[in-house]
Amino acid sequence: MAGSAGRWRAIAGAARREWFILALAGTVALATAAPCSRRAADAVGWLGIAAISSLFFLQGARLSRDAIVGGFTHWRLHVAIGSATFFLLPLLGLLVTDIGEAGLTGSLRVGVLFLCVLPSTVQSSIALTSIAGGNVAGAVCAASASNIAGMILTPLLMGALLRLEGHGFNFGGIGKIVLELFVPLAIGHLLRPRIGRWVERYSGVLAVTDRSSILLVVYAAFSAAVTSGIWQRLPLPALVAVFLADAAVLAMALALTTWGSRLAGMKRCDEVTVVFCGSQKSLVAGVPIANVLFGTSAAGVLLLPIMIYHPLQLLVCAGLARRYAARIAMEASCANLGATCADFSKRASGLPATNLDLGRHAAAGYPASRRP
Repeated sequence: MAGSAGRWRAIAGAARREWFILALAGTVALATAAPCSRRAADAVGWLGIAAISSLFFLQGARLSRDAIVGGFTHWRLHVAIGSATFFLLPLLGLLVTDIGEAGLTGSLRVGVLFLCVLPSTVQSSIALTSIAGGNVAGAVCAASASNIAGMILTPLLMGALLRLEGHGFNFGGIGKIVLELFVPLAIGHLLRPRIGRWVERYSGVLAVTDRSSILLVVYAAFSAAVTSGIWQRLPLPALVAVFLADAAVLAMALALTTWGSRLAGMKRCDEVTVVFCGSQKSLVAGVPIANVLFGTSAAGVLLLPIMIYHPLQLLVCAGLARRYAARIAMEASCANLGATCADFSKRASGLPATNLDLGRHAAAGYPASRRP
C-alpha cells in the first residue's frame, strides 16, 4: 500500500512539473471537440497576437544585459551551439524528410522542416545543463542569443528550405515577426531597469501566463485545422511517421553534438551545454512564428511535429542529464583522489625508508597486518 501511494505521489509530482505538456494535449482535445466558430476565430486570433506580444515583452524584461555581453566571451561555445541549431538540424531535417517521404504528407513534411529551423529553448536548456553539471552561464547566453537570432534566421532558413523543396514562400512574414515579436522583446529589455525586479519577483505567475498565451494560440490554430478537416486528412500511420521522424532528428542531433564537442576537445561542462542547447527546439518560439508565417488555418498541421518533439526531447534529455551528472561527479571524485594521492606521495618523499615503505603500502590500501 505504501509503495502504491509513493508511486501515485511520484506521478502527481511529475504531472505538476510537466503540466504544460498535459495542457497542450488537453488544448488539442478541446479544439477537436469544441472548435471556436469562424465568427469567434477573428477575436481569438487578435487576442492571441496580443498575448504573444506580451509574452515576448516579458521575455525581454527577463533578459539580462550580462547574458548578452557574456555571449561574446566564449565565442567557440556559442559558434558550436549556433551551428548545431541553425545548420546541423536543418540538414538533418532534409535528410529525415527525404528518407520518410512516403509516410510524411506535404504539410507534415513542411512541419518537420519547420521544427528543425526553430531556435533553442530557454528554460529547459538551462535547467538540463544545470542538472547535468554543465556550463550554466554559457547556456543562458546561448539560449538567449538563439531566440533573438531565431526571429530572423528561422523564417530565412524556412524560406530557403521550401525553395529547395519546390514550394513558394512569402518573405514578407519577416516584417510581421519583427513587429509582433522582436519589437515587444526590445521594448521589454529597454524597460528592464524599471520593471526587472517586479518581473523576477512574480516569475512563477508570469511563467503560467506565458504558457497560457501559447495554449490560446494552439487552440485557435487547431480549431481552424479541425474545421478544415485535419483529422480526416491525417491517418494514424502519418502521426506515427511524424513521431519516428522527430525521434530520428533528436537521436542524430544528440549523437552528432556529442561527437563534435569531443572532437573539438571541449571540456565536459561545455560539451553538456552544446548537447542540450544544440538539440533542443523551442515550442514557445515555434507557435507564434508559425502563426505569423503560415496563418492560423495552416499552423495547426505544421505545429504537430514540434508538439511531439517537445515532450520527447524533455523525456530523453532528462535521462541523459542524470547520466552526465553521475559521470561528472565520478570524474571529480577521481580527480580529488588523484590530487590527494599526489599530495601524500610528495609528503612521504621526505620520510625515512621504513616510513616511506609504510606510506606506500598505506596509499596502496594494504591493511596494517599485511604491511612489512
